[in-house]
Amino acid sequence: MTVESYGGRAAVHEQVVDGFGTVRILPLDAKADAEVVHGWVSEPRAGFWGMTGLTKEQVREVYEGLEAFDTHHAYLAVHDGEPVGLLQTYEPEADRVGECYEVEPGDLGVHVLLAPAGDGGGRPGWSSTVLAVFTSYVLVGLDRPRVVVDPDERNERAIARFARQGFQRGPVVVLPEIDLPEVYLPEKRARLAFLRRETVCGHGQ
Repeated sequence: MTVESYGGRAAVHEQVVDGFGTVRILPLDAKADAEVVHGWVSEPRAGFWGMTGLTKEQVREVYEGLEAFDTHHAYLAVHDGEPVGLLQTYEPEADRVGECYEVEPGDLGVHVLLAPAGDGGGRPGWSSTVLAVFTSYVLVGLDRPRVVVDPDERNERAIARFARQGFQRGPVVVLPEIDLPEVYLPEKRARLAFLRRETVCGHGQ
Protein backbone atom coordinates (compact mmCIF):
# COMPACT_ATOMS: atom_id res chain seq x y z
CA MET A 1 0.00 0.00 0.00
CA THR A 2 1.31 3.40 -0.94
CA VAL A 3 1.54 5.75 2.02
CA GLU A 4 0.94 9.45 1.43
CA SER A 5 1.28 12.39 3.76
CA TYR A 6 -1.24 15.15 4.48
CA GLY A 7 -0.09 17.91 6.77
CA GLY A 8 2.90 15.79 7.77
CA ARG A 9 0.77 12.74 8.56
CA ALA A 10 1.08 9.27 7.03
CA ALA A 11 -2.10 7.62 5.83
CA VAL A 12 -3.18 4.45 7.63
CA HIS A 13 -5.22 3.38 4.60
CA GLU A 14 -5.34 4.33 0.93
CA GLN A 15 -7.84 3.16 -1.65
CA VAL A 16 -8.22 4.03 -5.32
CA VAL A 17 -11.87 3.84 -6.40
CA ASP A 18 -12.56 3.61 -10.12
CA GLY A 19 -14.39 6.69 -11.37
CA PHE A 20 -14.03 8.43 -8.01
CA GLY A 21 -10.38 8.92 -7.16
CA THR A 22 -8.10 8.22 -4.24
CA VAL A 23 -9.34 8.21 -0.67
CA ARG A 24 -6.83 8.27 2.18
CA ILE A 25 -7.58 7.79 5.85
CA LEU A 26 -5.32 9.77 8.18
CA PRO A 27 -5.05 9.96 11.96
CA LEU A 28 -7.00 13.03 13.04
CA ASP A 29 -4.87 15.93 14.25
CA ALA A 30 -7.03 17.62 16.88
CA LYS A 31 -5.34 21.00 16.46
CA ALA A 32 -4.83 21.06 12.71
CA ASP A 33 -8.25 19.63 11.87
CA ALA A 34 -10.34 21.49 14.46
CA GLU A 35 -11.55 24.12 12.01
CA VAL A 36 -12.82 21.73 9.36
CA VAL A 37 -14.40 19.36 11.90
CA HIS A 38 -16.01 22.29 13.74
CA GLY A 39 -17.54 23.42 10.46
CA TRP A 40 -19.07 19.99 9.90
CA VAL A 41 -20.42 19.39 13.41
CA SER A 42 -21.91 22.90 13.60
CA GLU A 43 -24.32 22.29 10.72
CA PRO A 44 -27.95 21.40 11.52
CA ARG A 45 -27.53 18.18 9.50
CA ALA A 46 -24.97 17.01 12.08
CA GLY A 47 -27.29 17.45 15.04
CA PHE A 48 -27.18 13.74 15.91
CA TRP A 49 -23.38 13.95 16.22
CA GLY A 50 -23.97 15.77 19.50
CA MET A 51 -21.45 18.60 19.11
CA THR A 52 -23.66 21.36 17.72
CA GLY A 53 -23.00 24.59 19.58
CA LEU A 54 -19.41 23.83 20.55
CA THR A 55 -16.71 26.35 19.70
CA LYS A 56 -13.74 25.41 17.56
CA GLU A 57 -11.59 25.31 20.71
CA GLN A 58 -14.04 22.98 22.42
CA VAL A 59 -14.02 20.66 19.40
CA ARG A 60 -10.24 20.63 19.53
CA GLU A 61 -10.33 19.79 23.25
CA VAL A 62 -12.76 16.90 22.65
CA TYR A 63 -10.45 15.28 20.14
CA GLU A 64 -7.33 16.01 22.15
CA GLY A 65 -9.01 14.12 24.98
CA LEU A 66 -9.78 11.23 22.65
CA GLU A 67 -6.09 10.92 21.82
CA ALA A 68 -5.45 9.78 25.39
CA PHE A 69 -7.45 6.57 24.87
CA ASP A 70 -5.97 3.41 23.37
CA THR A 71 -9.45 2.06 22.68
CA HIS A 72 -10.89 5.06 20.78
CA HIS A 73 -9.40 6.62 17.64
CA ALA A 74 -10.38 9.37 15.21
CA TYR A 75 -9.46 9.68 11.54
CA LEU A 76 -9.90 12.19 8.74
CA ALA A 77 -10.75 10.93 5.25
CA VAL A 78 -9.23 12.90 2.38
CA HIS A 79 -10.35 12.56 -1.24
CA ASP A 80 -7.78 13.80 -3.74
CA GLY A 81 -6.47 16.23 -1.12
CA GLU A 82 -9.84 17.46 0.19
CA PRO A 83 -11.29 16.35 3.56
CA VAL A 84 -14.51 14.40 3.03
CA GLY A 85 -15.33 12.64 6.27
CA LEU A 86 -14.63 11.82 9.89
CA LEU A 87 -14.27 8.26 11.14
CA GLN A 88 -14.16 7.29 14.80
CA THR A 89 -13.45 3.73 15.91
CA TYR A 90 -13.83 2.22 19.35
CA GLU A 91 -13.61 -1.09 21.14
CA PRO A 92 -17.19 -1.95 22.20
CA GLU A 93 -15.99 -3.40 25.52
CA ALA A 94 -14.60 0.03 26.41
CA ASP A 95 -17.74 1.89 25.34
CA ARG A 96 -21.26 2.14 26.69
CA VAL A 97 -22.61 0.24 23.68
CA GLY A 98 -20.84 -2.84 25.04
CA GLU A 99 -23.41 -2.92 27.83
CA CYS A 100 -26.27 -3.20 25.34
CA TYR A 101 -25.50 -6.19 23.13
CA GLU A 102 -23.48 -9.42 23.11
CA VAL A 103 -20.04 -8.35 21.92
CA GLU A 104 -18.31 -10.85 19.63
CA PRO A 105 -14.51 -11.25 19.57
CA GLY A 106 -12.99 -8.77 17.15
CA ASP A 107 -15.98 -6.43 16.97
CA LEU A 108 -15.11 -2.79 16.28
CA GLY A 109 -17.56 0.06 16.64
CA VAL A 110 -17.52 3.07 14.33
CA HIS A 111 -19.05 6.53 14.16
CA VAL A 112 -19.16 8.20 10.75
CA LEU A 113 -19.67 11.84 9.81
CA LEU A 114 -19.54 12.69 6.11
CA ALA A 115 -18.66 16.15 4.84
CA PRO A 116 -21.51 18.25 3.43
CA ALA A 117 -21.96 18.52 -0.31
CA GLY A 118 -19.79 21.16 -1.97
CA ASP A 119 -20.91 24.20 -3.94
CA GLY A 120 -21.87 21.99 -6.85
CA GLY A 121 -24.27 19.96 -4.74
CA GLY A 122 -24.26 16.27 -3.95
CA ARG A 123 -22.68 13.71 -6.27
CA PRO A 124 -24.37 10.35 -6.86
CA GLY A 125 -22.60 7.59 -4.98
CA TRP A 126 -20.37 9.94 -2.98
CA SER A 127 -21.59 8.93 0.48
CA SER A 128 -21.68 5.21 -0.30
CA THR A 129 -18.17 5.30 -1.75
CA VAL A 130 -16.61 7.03 1.26
CA LEU A 131 -18.49 4.74 3.65
CA ALA A 132 -17.30 1.72 1.67
CA VAL A 133 -13.70 2.88 2.08
CA PHE A 134 -14.26 3.25 5.82
CA THR A 135 -15.66 -0.27 6.14
CA SER A 136 -12.88 -1.68 3.96
CA TYR A 137 -10.29 -0.10 6.24
CA VAL A 138 -11.87 -1.58 9.38
CA LEU A 139 -12.76 -5.03 8.06
CA VAL A 140 -9.83 -5.65 5.74
CA GLY A 141 -7.13 -3.16 6.75
CA LEU A 142 -7.59 -3.76 10.48
CA ASP A 143 -8.59 -7.39 9.96
CA ARG A 144 -11.79 -7.14 11.99
CA PRO A 145 -14.59 -9.67 11.45
CA ARG A 146 -17.48 -7.29 12.17
CA VAL A 147 -18.32 -3.58 12.33
CA VAL A 148 -20.93 -2.25 14.76
CA VAL A 149 -22.75 1.08 14.38
CA ASP A 150 -25.18 2.73 16.78
CA PRO A 151 -26.95 5.65 15.07
CA ASP A 152 -29.66 7.52 16.94
CA GLU A 153 -32.99 5.77 16.42
CA ARG A 154 -34.39 9.01 14.96
CA ASN A 155 -31.59 9.37 12.40
CA GLU A 156 -33.44 7.67 9.58
CA ARG A 157 -31.04 8.87 6.89
CA ALA A 158 -28.03 7.29 8.58
CA ILE A 159 -29.90 4.05 9.28
CA ALA A 160 -30.96 3.83 5.62
CA ARG A 161 -27.41 4.60 4.45
CA PHE A 162 -25.97 1.77 6.54
CA ALA A 163 -28.65 -0.60 5.25
CA ARG A 164 -27.70 0.23 1.65
CA GLN A 165 -24.10 -0.66 2.49
CA GLY A 166 -25.14 -4.13 3.59
CA PHE A 167 -25.40 -3.60 7.35
CA GLN A 168 -27.88 -5.93 9.04
CA ARG A 169 -30.35 -4.13 11.25
CA GLY A 170 -30.11 -4.99 14.94
CA PRO A 171 -32.21 -4.07 17.96
CA VAL A 172 -33.02 -0.65 19.38
CA VAL A 173 -31.10 -0.23 22.63
CA VAL A 174 -30.79 2.49 25.24
CA LEU A 175 -27.21 3.63 25.70
CA PRO A 176 -26.82 4.77 29.32
CA GLU A 177 -25.92 8.30 30.31
CA ILE A 178 -22.24 8.93 31.01
CA ASP A 179 -21.46 11.78 33.39
CA LEU A 180 -17.74 11.98 34.13
CA PRO A 181 -15.42 14.95 34.67
CA GLU A 182 -13.81 14.42 31.25
CA VAL A 183 -16.92 13.51 29.25
CA TYR A 184 -20.70 13.81 29.35
CA LEU A 185 -22.97 11.81 27.07
CA PRO A 186 -26.75 11.88 27.53
CA GLU A 187 -28.85 8.75 27.35
CA LYS A 188 -29.41 7.70 23.74
CA ARG A 189 -31.85 5.38 22.00
CA ALA A 190 -29.82 3.77 19.24
CA ARG A 191 -30.52 1.38 16.40
CA LEU A 192 -27.67 -1.10 16.26
CA ALA A 193 -26.54 -2.47 12.90
CA PHE A 194 -23.77 -4.90 11.95
CA LEU A 195 -21.62 -5.57 8.90
CA ARG A 196 -19.53 -8.73 8.61
CA ARG A 197 -16.31 -8.97 6.64
CA GLU A 198 -17.63 -11.74 4.39
CA THR A 199 -20.43 -9.40 3.27
CA VAL A 200 -17.94 -6.77 2.16
CA CYS A 201 -15.64 -9.27 0.46
CA GLY A 202 -18.63 -10.85 -1.21
CA HIS A 203 -19.57 -7.45 -2.68
CA GLY A 204 -16.08 -7.06 -4.05
CA GLN A 205 -15.20 -4.00 -2.01
